[in-house]
Amino acid sequence: MANSELLQNVFDLISRFTMVGGGLWLIWGTVILAGALKDKNGPQLQQGIWQIVGGGLILVAALWFTSAFDFSSLIK
Repeated sequence: MANSELLQNVFDLISRFTMVGGGLWLIWGTVILAGALKDKNGPQLQQGIWQIVGGGLILVAALWFTSAFDFSSLIK
């Protein structure tokens, strides 16, 4: 029992860091997008959009990872 609880805690910690990283990536993409809109810079605009999409995908993957897996089945 202790091993499965430890494994669950480790995966929860990793998932939290991943969610924070995805959120920061999304926010930084928004900053890049805002700067590109102000300067009317096409390549930077594209980079900001893709960074926002990437941050959103990281967040969705981290949330799915925490809710869809049963980590106790990994230890047997």
